[in-house]
Amino acid sequence: MPWNFPFWQVIRFACAALVAGNSGILKHSPNVTGCAVALEELLDAAASRAGAPAELLQTLVIDESIVPQIIPALIADDRVAAATLTGSERAGVAVGSAAGAALKKVVLELGGSDPFVVLDDADLDAAADAAIRSRFGNAGQSCIAAKRWIVQESVADDFVSRIQDRMARLVAGDPADPATNIGPMARDDLRRAVHKQVQDSVTEGATLVAGGVIPDGPGYHYPATLLDNVSTSMTVAREETFGPVACVIRVADDDEAVRVANDTAYGLGASVWSRSERGLAVGTRIRSGALFVNAVVASDARMPFGGLGRSGHGRELGAAGVREFTNVRTVWIGDGAHLPTIAE
Repeated sequence: MPWNFPFWQVIRFACAALVAGNSGILKHSPNVTGCAVALEELLDAAASRAGAPAELLQTLVIDESIVPQIIPALIADDRVAAATLTGSERAGVAVGSAAGAALKKVVLELGGSDPFVVLDDADLDAAADAAIRSRFGNAGQSCIAAKRWIVQESVADDFVSRIQDRMARLVAGDPADPATNIGPMARDDLRRAVHKQVQDSVTEGATLVAGGVIPDGPGYHYPATLLDNVSTSMTVAREETFGPVACVIRVADDDEAVRVANDTAYGLGASVWSRSERGLAVGTRIRSGALFVNAVVASDARMPFGGLGRSGHGRELGAAGVREFTNVRTVWIGDGAHLPTIAE
């Protein structure tokens, strides 16, 4: 499981797996080992109160350098029935390959480059508020953040102006300070990677509207950054940007909005903003595991969550998430009164 939501991501799979009658082994990200141990203790205490067996979820703490050797062997073990991973494409390929080699089921929730489509009849204030919240929450380190803002040309200037006003009010600083809107990124390598994506996109022709400069001082802070006049061939549109960077892609009409939204290898979530039935009509033409109309993409325990394409496969949460950790079995009980023959 990944570091960016270290408790919620584990609970998403663990509750479904345990409810379905399984036990689990958690290999968490190495920089949130304390969260992993705390979750094991929490679920162990809950199991004890419920009269369930102890150690239904156990944490595997191993040196990161030996993970490539340990994980395939772990998945291949006869006691392991399936594997699930939330993380990067690289990790998904590794775990998916190991599960495939062992002929075992796997659920993968990987990266995303979610489209945030603003049609010309949208409530621009509501859309701008939602765009800011979705893109810059958790310093942009979220797979379901609104990463590509696809805006119809007739309202694009107005939308960008509203975004600039809201971005100017964002406060970067200590995440423990209630006044802070954007905390630091998790690691310096991640900050440098997203900064390179911004620089490459500007070189490719994007307009840097705000941000884009690594600040001095402690912490791996990166400013809220906005790129305008982005095309689908540019780096920020082709790659997942895992940081506080948003890009505006201007389109002429509904058809172009759909084409641009689908011009990606990812397919996790999509958000469409409109005051009319056009919102749902456009949204249903976009390839994604989840569609939110006049709302930001989010994971909800009541609804299945997952993607397609390079965003992975399988579902978490909801009844579908529980079924992912079961084997569907057909049972037929005959009365013996009539046995079919080959002729019949």
